Amino acid sequence: MPLTHHPLLKEFPEYKDKIHSLKTSNNYFHHLMERYEAIDKQIFRIESGEEPTSDEYVNHLRKERVGIKDELYKLVIA
Repeated sequence: MPLTHHPLLKEFPEYKDKIHSLKTSNNYFHHLMERYEAIDKQIFRIESGEEPTSDEYVNHLRKERVGIKDELYKLVIA
């Protein structure tokens, strides 16, 4: 399976304008999105072998990314 990043705009392309609007007008959304992107980049580095770590830790990061994505989605559709 090829390695890919999971940027929010790729995950929810139909909400591109809303995501941009929230990112520029809502500090909480902006902070969550920055955290989501940082975790996504870290997971990518781990999966590509650039950053070795335990399976337990990468699974923890994946769960955190999903939780943040769920919270971002709730804000987008509100």
